[in-house]
Amino acid sequence: MKKLIPLLIVLLLIVGIVTIFTSLANVQRMTVVYEGNTTKLPIEIEFNHFQDSECGMIIDDITYASQVIASDGKTWFFHDHGGMASWLFLKTERFQNEAVIWVWAKDSTRWIDGKMAWYSRNDITPMAYGFGAYMSKRARFVSFNDMQGYMERGETLANLDKRKQIMDELNGNR
Repeated sequence: MKKLIPLLIVLLLIVGIVTIFTSLANVQRMTVVYEGNTTKLPIEIEFNHFQDSECGMIIDDITYASQVIASDGKTWFFHDHGGMASWLFLKTERFQNEAVIWVWAKDSTRWIDGKMAWYSRNDITPMAYGFGAYMSKRARFVSFNDMQGYMERGETLANLDKRKQIMDELNGNR
């Protein structure tokens, strides 16, 4: 019996390790790129299951979420519109022009065309860029192209050197 105890312990350890690895293999993987979105409509984002394609963080809130859909139906996800604009800037001009962009609009609480949206510059966003998307234009909101320009130049709330200047401009102190 004394010789069986070490063997039983080793066997139990092996069974435990196999069980752990098997359960990990069954865990749903994160979605970074969704393929086959031929309708080019926004994909329903399941919180804590989708991962930002630019920074890798988990999407756990839809307030500042974006989706970019290529002509072949590949869809990338973002939790901050600034991150989406930064990621898109690295793509070819043709890709940028052909891509369908959906952003979650704070004022209508639904997905809207990201190229037609209006963007605030002072929202508190996950990556601190400050761009909130809206369906309706308001004073000091900027177009999609202007928002991309601000991202390219680093003129965002995430840039601490520019933050005060941006806030002063938006508050009319300039």
